[in-house]
Amino acid sequence: MVSGLEYFVFSLVDVAERKAYPICVRQTVRSEAEKAAIKERKKKRAKKPKTKPKGRRKGSLNKDKNELNLSPELLRINELLSILGKLTRVFVRINYVVLDGHFGHHQAVLMAIQNDLHLISKLRKDAALYEKYEGEYGGRGPKNKYGNRLKYDLLPLKYLKKSEQIGETITNYYQGVFLHKDFGREINAVIIVKINLKTKKSGHAILFSSSVELGWEKLMDYYSLRFQIEFNFRDAKQYFGLEDFMNTTEKGVENAANLSFLMVNVSAQLLKNRDEKCVGVLDLKTHYRGVKYAVEAIKILLEKPETILMKEAIEEVKERISQLGSIHQRKVANSTT
Repeated sequence: MVSGLEYFVFSLVDVAERKAYPICVRQTVRSEAEKAAIKERKKKRAKKPKTKPKGRRKGSLNKDKNELNLSPELLRINELLSILGKLTRVFVRINYVVLDGHFGHHQAVLMAIQNDLHLISKLRKDAALYEKYEGEYGGRGPKNKYGNRLKYDLLPLKYLKKSEQIGETITNYYQGVFLHKDFGREINAVIIVKINLKTKKSGHAILFSSSVELGWEKLMDYYSLRFQIEFNFRDAKQYFGLEDFMNTTEKGVENAANLSFLMVNVSAQLLKNRDEKCVGVLDLKTHYRGVKYAVEAIKILLEKPETILMKEAIEEVKERISQLGSIHQRKVANSTT
């Protein structure tokens, strides 16, 4: 028994319109081996000691941080991303792929770079970011790479880009190019710190991109636009049957989901081309339903113009039009003249 369905959707986001258009939908079906690996990983996390032993584990070797070693989940996403790139590169140039904090790690960065893209995502709140070492070389051993570790409650003022106060809350925006020991490259990070002046409590979030040239305002803006995809899911569920289809096979389920998201795009385009009379999907559905009813009524009138005023004919017209759109339609007997 399947208790629920999971889909992974890639959408193109129009930055100017601030609207997302779903173009690639795939049902997530995990293999038994992948499920077992997830359970094992959760067990290891639960047994993980709070204090990590110092030093390097005996027998451990250096690892190439830029070696691509994708998990089954990333392999599925990489396949979709590759298909998407081939479909869209003729029409539009895509520079960034935005993923949520679940993919805030270096393998996701490598996957994006493999597809000629830069990743925008979110790091954990306790991510260990380091400044680049700017001191002098001591003359012996390897050159220092990592400088001071960032303390999020006391960030250097040189990284402060903007500070604003709304009511009793101060929001500070910091941006810089930092290092992370799990990443094999520099990352462009934007740290958002909020401080409540009344309670003196503070919190922070860390957004990052593999593009070190991306400005902090655009980085934040592009990440926030990821939420537009949630509206695609809302419309697909509310208006186009994503929650109501009765398919049971894997291919049937995938086709039904793709059809729902296709209608999201079709309705968006129709709304864009129509006048102010249709301001939402409900208005659009009402309009075309009314057009359908009018067309069917005209067909009946043309079939029996001489009997349309008769009581039996009027009842037949009402009965036939009232069944439009119903699942179980009854046969309507023709009225006699």
